Formats: sequence, C-alpha cells, structure tokens
Amino acid sequence: MTKRPEGNATAQVLAMYEIGKALNACADLTKTLRATLEILASYLHMQRGMVALVQDDGALQTVSAHGLNYQEKERGRYLKGEGIIGRTLKTGLPVVIPNVADEPLFLNRTRSRDLGKGHAIAFICVPIKAGRDTIGVLSVDRETDAAQKSPRFEQDVRFLKMIAILIGHAVRQYRLIAAEKAELLSEKRQLETALKGRYSIDNVIGYGKRMQEVFAEVHKVAPGRASVLLRGESGTGKEMIARAIHYLSPRKDKPFIRVNCAALTETLLESELFGHEKGAFTGASQERKGRFESAHGGTLFLDEIGEISPAFQTKLLRVLQEREFERVGGNKSIRVDVRLICATNRDLEAAVTDGSFREDLYYRINVVAIFLPPLRERHEDIPFLVEHCLDKFNTENGRQVRMAPEAMRTLLKCSWTGNVRELENCVERSATMAQSDVIELPDLSCQQGKCFSGAFQEGSTARGGAYPLMRADGRPGLASANGGPTQSPASERDRLVWALEQCGWVQAKAARLLNLTPRQVGYALKKYAIPLRRL
Repeated sequence: MTKRPEGNATAQVLAMYEIGKALNACADLTKTLRATLEILASYLHMQRGMVALVQDDGALQTVSAHGLNYQEKERGRYLKGEGIIGRTLKTGLPVVIPNVADEPLFLNRTRSRDLGKGHAIAFICVPIKAGRDTIGVLSVDRETDAAQKSPRFEQDVRFLKMIAILIGHAVRQYRLIAAEKAELLSEKRQLETALKGRYSIDNVIGYGKRMQEVFAEVHKVAPGRASVLLRGESGTGKEMIARAIHYLSPRKDKPFIRVNCAALTETLLESELFGHEKGAFTGASQERKGRFESAHGGTLFLDEIGEISPAFQTKLLRVLQEREFERVGGNKSIRVDVRLICATNRDLEAAVTDGSFREDLYYRINVVAIFLPPLRERHEDIPFLVEHCLDKFNTENGRQVRMAPEAMRTLLKCSWTGNVRELENCVERSATMAQSDVIELPDLSCQQGKCFSGAFQEGSTARGGAYPLMRADGRPGLASANGGPTQSPASERDRLVWALEQCGWVQAKAARLLNLTPRQVGYALKKYAIPLRRL
C-alpha cells in the first residue's frame, strides 16, 4: 500500500504548480481537466478523480475522469441531491466519506470501485464554484488501511478546495469564450443571410457597405470596354479587383496580363510592353512579343501607373489613342484590341498639377475610377478576412488554428496601415508562433512590442512625407505622401501651422484635418520647433 503523503507540503506545492500550468496551457476544457486529475493522481495518489459539471437540465454529468474507462465515466450522472456528489452540489459544502463501503448514501454509480473487505476507500467531494454559484463537483478516492482508525482528511479537503477554485475559474473562462464565439458565428450567419442576393466577387471578401459599393461598380463597368483606374492605398487589393473586372467581362476567355510599372526602368518597360525586334539592342537575339500583343483580345493591367517617366507617358499615350505601336527597333505598326486597367496609390491630380504626369494621359486612363477603401474603414470585414487567412494557413500546414474572441477584438481596433496585406501577414505570423491551436491575445505581435506598422507611419513623418497623399476615401488629400512629390520642410511647416490656426491650435482637430494621428502632429511640432499657442 502506498504511503499517504499527508503533510507532504512539497508534493502539494509541486502539484499546484503543475495544475496551474495545465489550466493555462490548453483551450480544450476536457483535456485540461483530464491533465489536472492526472496530476492529482501522480503527485498526491488521489485515485479515480472526477469532475462533474452542471448541464442545461440541472443534472451533474462527469465530463472528465482519471482511472475510469469510457463506460464508467458515462455512468457518472447525478441529479441534484442524489448520492454524495448530488448532495455536495445541493449544499455547496465539502463531503468526506472515510469508508464508502460503510456509507449507504454512496451510490458507486460508476461501478469502478471494489468495495470488498481488506482495504478502505475514502471518498472526498468538494464543490466547484463560479462566484456564488455551484457549477460542478470535484471528487477523488483515497485508499487507506482498513485497520487505520479515524484518518484525517483536513489537509486533502483544503488542497482540493483550492484546486476547485482554479477549475471553476477555468470553466467560467471557457464558457465565456464559447459564448462569445457562438455570438460571433451567429452574427456572421445573420450578416451572410442579409447579404444574400447582393453583389459578390469570387475570391474577394467584402460584406460591408464600402466594399459592396465597389462590387456594384465592378459589375457595372466589367461588361464594357472603358479604361478603368483603380485608386487606393497599397495593400487594398487593386490587382484582385482588376482580375475580377476581367473575368466578369466578355474578355474572360482571353489573356489577363499584369505589369508592375514601378519594377522596371523606362527602357525595360518599353521593351516589356511593346516587345522588340531581333538585334534592336545588345542581347536582343530574337524577336519578342510585348505585353500589349500578348494581351490582344484580353485585358492589360498596369500597376503603379503613377511611377512611369514623363518620356514614357508620351509613348503610352499614343498607344492608347491610336491602339497601335511599333516594337523597339522596328517600324511596322501593330494594332491591338486591349482593354486597359490601371492602378495607383499616388495622387495623380497633384502630379498633373506639378507637371510630373501628363494631363491628357490622365484623362485617357481615368475614364472610370474605382476607389478601394482602406481596411480601417471596413472593420466589419475583418472577422471574415481573418477566417479566410486561417483557413488558408490550416490547409497549407495541416492544423486547426482559430482566433480567440479577445484577440479578434484587438484586431478590430487596429488601424491596419498596410491594409489587407498587413492583416494577412499578422494572422499568418500569429498562427505560426501560437503555442496552441488558439491564437490568444498575447500571441499577437502588437502585444509583444513587435508590430512596426505604427513606426512606418512615424518614420514617414521624419522623412518629410507624413501628409497623406489621399484621404481614406481615396480622393486627393491635403498633401502628397510616399511615392508623391516630396515637399520641402518649409511647406510642411506652413501647412501644419495653417491647420493649427484653422482649428484654434487644438492638436487633435488639426490631426483630423490633415488626416494624421495626434501623435504625428506632436512629432511634427517638435521637429519644426513650432511653439504652441494658447487661445
């Protein structure tokens, strides 16, 4: 017979430590409770541990057990006041039975104990509470020598009451998370039901008002031939919308060709778009078709159109006007039937004003303009985007990761300066680094001081490009930003002073006027040593 470790404070401290770790390590309540009961058996020799919780019908059902098989555990169901466990639930007080063989109220419903002579089995029950409500019962067996008289169980009861408090807290947290998840799923189902029959685009998520307006515009413009200019911040999904326009158009069976104008020099861009003849330049060993020819009958998507040089703008304008061009090194005109979709995150109106972008080209590409909203203005889509990103991650990695409600609430509050691209990276990074299959709040980079999105914004202020090129709705803002004409510090200072004067030197109002954060305004005040005025 194993010697009872009563008085073994070290064993209890170690058991408490391991149980604390177990209760915080896993979001699966059943696994957590089973681990707790295994620790009680391993460290303190408490056998046949059971945790029974109150169900919706008011009865107690054993949800986790150690030392019992599946059939024995399933038989562990008790009504309130029934047997020792039911009485503990009813009174909310601990119960100790020194020898269950001598107790007529002990039901032995699980039939997991040998009540024959030779040894005594003590049974200890303590209530599991959440606040003042008793929500379950924790019970264990103690095997003792039959000859031992009046064994003392005060220390066991005291220790098990502490464990029951921890279990009660864990059960309560689990149920709160489950309720929040059920509420989110219910809201999702309601939203999906409400949005049935509205506009949608394959592989593009957007249930909110702003994206539904974009989808409506896409469906209207897709059947035509008009050139389309997609406006919006980097990472808002301009290429996906361009593809959607193509595949919703009569040209869907023809090529969709994409060119990033910012990635190529002027010479390479000309060769890439128009092609070249054999021997046109060093290395041109054979004739090569350009992207315009390759897109014949289909759609050509020119991303970052605002980055092309003034000289190339002239060449592109001729192609758009005449629908014909010559390859580099050739003199034969080639006619093409291509629909043009362009995209930019620059303020083209400001570029036209300062002469860096041709006005006639601007009107050629800006026949129909579609503004894509930043993610910070479509927060209702974030839960759906997160779910999509997690589904993709789980499929690629063979996992079942999900987002805890508290972490989701934090994501909803983020400004997402990098828009959907930043959200995708955040979700993938958090899922990869999470310690379990649930992304909790501490798993997010912003909670670890490792999210540098805000630093990029502040860095743009230090570099003299703090003032946004476009407002959040995609229309021209007060000044240019990254990719636009760099303003001199003096003009930035004057603009800041002007905004402060307009707002009575209230920094928060000036920040809204300039489409900045108060923190950025404070940084600019220090940078230009602007003394604050009190009105």
